[in-house]
Amino acid sequence: MRVPPGKESFVYHSHYREEEWIYILSGCAIAEIDGEEFEVGSGDFMGFPTPSVAHHLKNAGDEDLVYLMGGENLDVEIAEFPHLGRRMLRRGDAVEIYNFSDAQSFGALNT
Repeated sequence: MRVPPGKESFVYHSHYREEEWIYILSGCAIAEIDGEEFEVGSGDFMGFPTPSVAHHLKNAGDEDLVYLMGGENLDVEIAEFPHLGRRMLRRGDAVEIYNFSDAQSFGALNT
C-alpha cells in the first residue's frame, strides 16, 4: 500500500472476525489504535487479532508511506467504524451498512 503525505490509509475501523496486520516499509505515520495515537515508521509492525480494537494510519511525513498489510478474508465479516457510527456486515459479496443508532436489542437469550 502507498499513501501520499497528509492522506489516510483507511477509515478508522475494527474487525470482529478477520485478523489484520500492518508492516511499515518506509515513511512515517500516526497510527490511531483504540483511541490513542502512536508515531510509527519503517520496521514497525502492528497486529490486530479479533475481536480487534479500532485502528487506522495517517501519513504524517513529506514522503509516501509504504507498507505491507494482510490478514484473513472470511466468508462473513463484521466491522465497526466508530468515528462514523456505523457497522458493516459482509456475507460473501453482499455488504450491508447499519447506523449504530438503528440497532435494536434482541432481548435476553435463554441458555
